Amino acid sequence: MSEERTDDERPDDRRFDDERFDRDRPEETPSLEQQMAFNRKAIRPVECLTQGWDMIKGNYWLIFGITVVAQLIAGFVPFGIILGPMMCGIYLCLFRQYRGKEVKFEMLFKGFDYFVQSLIATLIWILPVTLFLIVAYIVFIAVLFAAAPVPGGKPGPNAGLAIFGGMGLFYLTIFMVIIAAQVITFFTYQLIVDRKLKGVEAVRTSFRAATANLGGVIGLVLLIMLLNLAGSLVCCVGQLFIIPVHYAAAVVAYRKVFPAEGAESIPPPEGPEADYGPPPGTDEA
Repeated sequence: MSEERTDDERPDDRRFDDERFDRDRPEETPSLEQQMAFNRKAIRPVECLTQGWDMIKGNYWLIFGITVVAQLIAGFVPFGIILGPMMCGIYLCLFRQYRGKEVKFEMLFKGFDYFVQSLIATLIWILPVTLFLIVAYIVFIAVLFAAAPVPGGKPGPNAGLAIFGGMGLFYLTIFMVIIAAQVITFFTYQLIVDRKLKGVEAVRTSFRAATANLGGVIGLVLLIMLLNLAGSLVCCVGQLFIIPVHYAAAVVAYRKVFPAEGAESIPPPEGPEADYGPPPGTDEA
């Protein structure tokens, strides 16, 4: 008469149960942070500019028309209401250019497919920046009135220093706020287009990626500002011709920080035939 075996004496049965449990258990969905992994210290400003130029030089005038018209349209509507869609339209076109796909002018207006989320992202940064600048302007005016002499009186010995010091501090504050806003939101609209992120998450992810590549992002922003300044000295219109390179460099920098799926790093484009595939988890732009 055989003896009944206990559970401890039946390892094969237990192994089969474990295997069945593992097979039936649903796969864990990676967290958003895992999906939004990015490279650190990946941006070299001059390299991004040169690769950006290489990317668009064969199609420069079309990209020029797209970027300039987008900025003009965005400037006509106050409070940045259509700034987001125009930025998304620019990056839609440039992502296609980066992959060597055909770009058409009307693709700019596909940016309105991202209207809601791009508007949310724009308001997240434009409202506090506007409020800060209003406060700074009020303080600046107050300093000017405080330093100005009373009617019929003589200006104090430090009046001129206070006025010019206040002006210098005011413009320095504006410059720093603009730099900070550009750095924090550097990848925002690319993430909305490429990874289909919502506005709040795009700003948050852009902030994390920009701070992880802080030196490179600040260097690229300052380099573009210097090019714009140099361009403005050429009959005040030269900076218009820098705009396409500005956005192309931003796309190159983005791909260095957020490579396409399955790519550890993105080589520089080698011409219009270069194609690195559609963005991960999205339809082809």
